[in-house]
Amino acid sequence: MARAGVIAEHRKLLWMERSQRPGSAPGATSALLEASVFCELQFQNISAVLRATPDVANGALSGLSVTSPSKAVSMSHATPDVANGALSGLSVTSPSRQFRCRTLRRTPDQMTFFPYTLLDMRDLNSALMRFGVLALAVPATLMAQAPKSAPAGIRRGTAPTTSLPLKFVGPPTTGAITARDLMSRLYRFADDSMMGRLAGTPWNDKGTDFIASELTRLGLEPAGENGTYFQNALVRREVSDASALTVGGTSFKLWTDFVPRDQGTVDRPVNGATAVFGGTFGDTASYLPVEQAAGKVVVMRTGRGADGKPDHNRINRFQLTQRYMKAAAIAVVGVDYMPAGYIDATYRIFGVTEKQPADTTPLPLYFYVTNAAARAMLGGDVDSARTGATGATVQAAVRIAEKEAPGRNVIAILRGSDPTLRNEYVAIGAHNDHIGFSTEPAEHDSVYAFMRIAAPQGADNAPPKPTEADWVRINALKDSLRKASPARMDSIYNGADDDGSGSMSVLEIAERFATAKTRPKRSILFIWHVGEELGLFGSEYFTDHPTVPRESIVAELNMDMVGRGAATDYTGVTKAGDAIHGGAGYVQLIGARRLSTELGDMVERVNRVQQLGLRFDYSLDADGHPQNIYCRSDHYEYARYGIPIVFFTTGGHADYHQVTDEPQYIDYDRMTQIAKLVQASAVEIANLGHRVVVDKPKPDPHGRCQQ
Repeated sequence: MARAGVIAEHRKLLWMERSQRPGSAPGATSALLEASVFCELQFQNISAVLRATPDVANGALSGLSVTSPSKAVSMSHATPDVANGALSGLSVTSPSRQFRCRTLRRTPDQMTFFPYTLLDMRDLNSALMRFGVLALAVPATLMAQAPKSAPAGIRRGTAPTTSLPLKFVGPPTTGAITARDLMSRLYRFADDSMMGRLAGTPWNDKGTDFIASELTRLGLEPAGENGTYFQNALVRREVSDASALTVGGTSFKLWTDFVPRDQGTVDRPVNGATAVFGGTFGDTASYLPVEQAAGKVVVMRTGRGADGKPDHNRINRFQLTQRYMKAAAIAVVGVDYMPAGYIDATYRIFGVTEKQPADTTPLPLYFYVTNAAARAMLGGDVDSARTGATGATVQAAVRIAEKEAPGRNVIAILRGSDPTLRNEYVAIGAHNDHIGFSTEPAEHDSVYAFMRIAAPQGADNAPPKPTEADWVRINALKDSLRKASPARMDSIYNGADDDGSGSMSVLEIAERFATAKTRPKRSILFIWHVGEELGLFGSEYFTDHPTVPRESIVAELNMDMVGRGAATDYTGVTKAGDAIHGGAGYVQLIGARRLSTELGDMVERVNRVQQLGLRFDYSLDADGHPQNIYCRSDHYEYARYGIPIVFFTTGGHADYHQVTDEPQYIDYDRMTQIAKLVQASAVEIANLGHRVVVDKPKPDPHGRCQQ
């Protein structure tokens, strides 16, 4: 399931500033136990932490050095005011190279781990001193354990220890929906060899190749592009090396002196435009009048932080672009205030997005510049510049290269039996991607124990603040796990539940339909969406560019995270904020009656008549629920076009977006129940003598989703 913040961002124009950077970033809480977090502390306490861990990793910290460009931080001394400005580019290294990291962002009490989340470092000091050293104490050779034999029977992996193996190769799958089939499929699809199936990488293609090979074996009809099962939905846009900036005959270096941003596909070079000072961002009284910006290069001073110093984060590209739409370019003086490594990590490494129609709106160029480049433009120091002051002529070009990125929707059809109704479709879907892998491994059982006690909702949890009592429980659980199996380093976000469980359930349902003696009247559309974790990219692209007529899709049944739901799982909260836990037959239904009362009633009836034993929880479907689940998975892209949907999920848990989301912890009996429910519901919908009745208002397909 996609993070809520990422979903909110993906609908903005590509050139708008993003409050969260989408991509392969894991939930930040999993970083607690990674080696790299030792230097990511509130630095006035760093010397105490280092003194507390002299024997970590059998001497990996011998000769450890802590340095910063300002020379203000040392291993033996750091003052409280250091954190206000001395931490840009701070690095920690050891001669053994087993321990190293670099800070990306500095504020008095927060440092950036990953793009998704900022954790409060004041609460991590004690965490790392007490527990984080485990990540360094295990050799990297323990990254993977040898495969174990399959268990005699399938048991639920929801307790702290599980009878399921780390590796499993099952027998060939059958036409029936069984726990053994689902287990065989999921262990393959969520294997370490898939490297977390991140959209935009070859590892996602490896996962979708497996799905397509199964569809070929089952003889299902390809419904992608050009007679294949695939629909290419993603592109990668990059700044070309041909981008250039010249001021008064002096050339400035790309990525060093100026940092371009992507303002769309329209080529709009600057040829001899005059630079003009536009004021200080945030101080609206200082802004250059809009009419004076036309055709000029508007140079903006960076806003100031609470300490009065320039802060590269205090800029809003969207606001500046909207204000100075008729400018030739906008140059923000901010490069000198960006921490070491920040440009490469944030601007130079481009993520992927879904394919978009060419945007013909001409926008001004936008780039960050150094103080030196700004001085060349304005003919003087930017700090003393006055609004409206003009300077040198500027030549600039930002060239954007766009190419197709790895990652595909996978689409197949089972044709219906009725000559007329076969032209209508019941869609059954899931998403095929997850969030990839980390460059720094964590000790698996340490993460497992920490998350269950300190962050039971996984990446949906607030930044964890474990108490003394929590640490007692964490260490007790970790010790019990260590008795059962040796320590294992782990860096891969397998996504067994999210959404290997949904993807393999769709595949299991497809085999059930393909091998059945009779076919339903309507056709069944099987679809595995790409890029859900990046912002519903694949489902949005498919519903905007469907490979079957969009109006022919009568309903969509979506599965995302359907492999858990134990009584020990923290599956979400009520609208009032009370904790919800799973239990026998537990499954959440989202959106079942938001467009069609008939569809919601039908799913209830199927569960009852088929005696599937599922217990439906509608708590998270409440209007205005803060977790906003209705807007966070692929079903919504169908619902926005008025297609009735039901979203099936067993909800959250401690392993959500963590390296611990592995096949050994899945409840395959629960998966089987839900897969049977979805398959039987699809049959019921497909055999109706009429289309599912839509009796609720349809949303604006291009509006903002609101639960």
